[in-house]
Amino acid sequence: MSAAQDLRRKGRPPKTYLLLTDQNVHGHSEGTIPLPRGSMCSENQSSRNTAELMLEHDIIVQLDRKVLLEVPIDCVGLLEPVESENRLELRNNLEKLHDLASLPAGTPLWIRLGQADKLAEAELKYVGPRTTGSSSQFFGVELKGSAAGKGKGTGSGLFTCPDGCAFFVPVSHIALRHWSSGDEPDGQERERPPHRIILRHHPSQSHPGRHIRPPLPALPAQSQSLGGSAEPPPTGTQHPFSVGQRVRVSLKDSNVSGEVRFCGPLPRQASSMIYVGVVLDTPAGNWDGHYRGEKLCQIPSVLYAKLVPASKVSPAEPHHHAIPPPEVLKSIVKMSPPAAKPAPASPPTSAPKVALLPPPQKAFKPIPPLPPPKLLHNPLPPPPPPPPKPSDPTAAVAQHANGAHRPPSPPGSPAVDNGEALEVGSMVEVNDPPLYGVIRWIGHIDGILEVVAGIELEQELSAGTDGRYLGERHFRCPPDKGLFVKLCNCRRDSRFPAPEARVNQVARCNSIAFAEWGSECVKDETLPADGDEAKELYQGWKKGIQGHLNSCYLDATLFSLFSCCSSADWLLFCPSDDTLADQSSTRAQELLRCEIVNPLRRYGYVCASKTMALRRLLEAANGDAGFTNQEKDPEEFLNKLFLLLRVEPLLKIRSLTQKPQECHLFQLFPPHVPRSPSPPDSVLLPSPLFTPMRVASVQTLLESSFLHAGLKLAEGPSCLLLLMPRFGKDFKMFDVILPTLSLDITDLLDDTLRQCSICQALAHWECPECYEDGAITPGHLKQYCHTCNSQVHSHRKRTSHSPLEIAVPEGAFRGTLNLARQEMSLFAVTCIETSHYVSFVKHGPLPSDWLFFDSMADRQGGENGFNVPLVRPCPEVGCYLSLSEEELGRVDPVSLPERARRLLCDSYMCFYYSPELSLYK
Repeated sequence: MSAAQDLRRKGRPPKTYLLLTDQNVHGHSEGTIPLPRGSMCSENQSSRNTAELMLEHDIIVQLDRKVLLEVPIDCVGLLEPVESENRLELRNNLEKLHDLASLPAGTPLWIRLGQADKLAEAELKYVGPRTTGSSSQFFGVELKGSAAGKGKGTGSGLFTCPDGCAFFVPVSHIALRHWSSGDEPDGQERERPPHRIILRHHPSQSHPGRHIRPPLPALPAQSQSLGGSAEPPPTGTQHPFSVGQRVRVSLKDSNVSGEVRFCGPLPRQASSMIYVGVVLDTPAGNWDGHYRGEKLCQIPSVLYAKLVPASKVSPAEPHHHAIPPPEVLKSIVKMSPPAAKPAPASPPTSAPKVALLPPPQKAFKPIPPLPPPKLLHNPLPPPPPPPPKPSDPTAAVAQHANGAHRPPSPPGSPAVDNGEALEVGSMVEVNDPPLYGVIRWIGHIDGILEVVAGIELEQELSAGTDGRYLGERHFRCPPDKGLFVKLCNCRRDSRFPAPEARVNQVARCNSIAFAEWGSECVKDETLPADGDEAKELYQGWKKGIQGHLNSCYLDATLFSLFSCCSSADWLLFCPSDDTLADQSSTRAQELLRCEIVNPLRRYGYVCASKTMALRRLLEAANGDAGFTNQEKDPEEFLNKLFLLLRVEPLLKIRSLTQKPQECHLFQLFPPHVPRSPSPPDSVLLPSPLFTPMRVASVQTLLESSFLHAGLKLAEGPSCLLLLMPRFGKDFKMFDVILPTLSLDITDLLDDTLRQCSICQALAHWECPECYEDGAITPGHLKQYCHTCNSQVHSHRKRTSHSPLEIAVPEGAFRGTLNLARQEMSLFAVTCIETSHYVSFVKHGPLPSDWLFFDSMADRQGGENGFNVPLVRPCPEVGCYLSLSEEELGRVDPVSLPERARRLLCDSYMCFYYSPELSLYK
């Protein structure tokens, strides 16, 4: 094959396939992955009989080509939003698929809307993606006939139509409407035509990092609607649903109504697919409001919430009612009598209705329970409101979702139901039998002394409004769903379990509540496990160190230090100086040895109550109340721990000829100019369409930090803890920091024999200015013997350098020196992502012997529940750690597996030990 042909082959887009049968495949470490028939996947690599495919979440699997059906590139975007079971049917009828995609503007269609057996009339307006950067092709239509008004918006800037008539559907949801409006009455719903239309969707399993595919040749430009509208498309992402909107969710067996609490792309996902978090009306959910540890919204109960793709969600059908006459209003909601006329002595058969009913029109003058302001001649001013409560994120979302045009009225004293304060966003019920809804506004209304709540009801009420009272808007909601009641008459929604009472989590950690999660106390000295024994001991759920109350910084650091390496065991046995030791130091050392380290190495698990005891000691010793409940950094924890244990510092570093300074950790600093990776010409490059990563190794950063600061190690450390250069989560000088597996510190030691960089003889001179010179042993410190120093600096480019003389031990040294290099081995890395620390630990000699630890990987129960720690093998990171800086810089970032990406892109601290100096200070 010629070079030109090879380049063309590398430059083609990856092929896309559909699965012909259901498959159960195995990822690197994800276990068995079920893939349903019709799942979509992208080619990563291929051979004659098998293909390596990329699924969503960066999962790579191997499949036999016999079970794959290739999708033409011009059909991929059309099939992406279609549910998996319908993709094969459409793929096998490409002629029909192309005909539907090339329909002209104004084509009459049938689309699925409402009940499963009913269709709605529509007119085609647009074909293309709904959001910028998406490759999924949708059909934008204008609803006609009886379906008019049941859509959303006016076309999201992609086309124009009357408000409430825009609707977007995939190709599987449309069928040609062959008859005209003259054949049958306009707007009449008809039976399903032969072309089957299914509402439910399955999220596309295509690779999230795939480039945007071009549209079908037969389609107009995506930037214009089919109707020729001049309205420009949106520049940002348009979310199809708003928070607080009533929707219907298509589940396996039924459609369930609910309310939107979240809408948008998922965090840390390369895919632009929109997901919707819905609070359902029935207990058919399984979502707690979080995704990968990040909170997306507030959820009242896991059983009533669901996170689904936007393709499975449709707006709830609105109903428009005319304002009912007074007789109807009186029959629907019975008003309370005025205070001057008490109720009869006989008990009522049901609880009184408590709605505030403003007159719907001027001609209607009922006797309301609280008269309007115009009927009061001398109204009493409302009482001054108390200081406002701290802002609540849920309340802010609710107010924003309802589009309030002015600030809400100052809230009064909130109602309290079973110890829970009712506020904006609270799910409540009123009346008996109850009406259910969500509080959208709390404040004062002129002429009404008590605090009033504006509620958006789940169901329409003939006496309801759209969020206005006496013509003044307080919030926004669909027509006939707004209701105003006194806040004291609201009750917490009884359909959901009562929220747990807040407790002192610090005290709870030492209570009997943690009895079932407790760990043993082991006083016998226990050495760390190694190799397969360590893997068998630690892997699984409820392994490692249990997290509790922002303890991940401590959990990850202790697991890194002690789980599989004994280099820090001197902390457990170091004798205390009687003149300095106190009871807290002895107790801390015993606690660390007998209740944390030894049980971890013996049983593979430590309860959070043990680490809380250590946190209490740290808090008492340092006078810092945040150690038991606040987020801290690993370096702050280690410095305070070493100070509490009163141990000798790990490092002694000298600056020029000054006295050595002692410290426990060393902060790496980036070089003045980050290295640029070589051009992407390696076989590791799966696609030529990517930006090379900026990569630096720990070896490079350590040498650069010492060189530019003029530092030397006064003695070789037994344990070296290095902090990576980070400047917050939003700015990183390097995309990737490569933890060097074997760290060479020979040239960083003071008063030791060093070799000439050129002839390997005894070095007498060191030149910091030659460090960046790539012509002489690039990437290393430059030191020379007398002869080489004269020759190197006689060059006109280096005459301005100022070499420094090296202190050489006394003795006669001639010829080439065969010196053993002093190297330190990597044994752990802690990483941080969105304020959460995890750790990677090397448990054996093989490159694949790596464990991943997360002290808060899962949770059982609500606020008063328990975090479940997890330790999982991650052998896939070994192949990336063995690469050089140049090779890693040529790797496509999208191809990195999840845990390899966290290790390389989010490293925070690297742990090294000296095999020769372990347990010796």
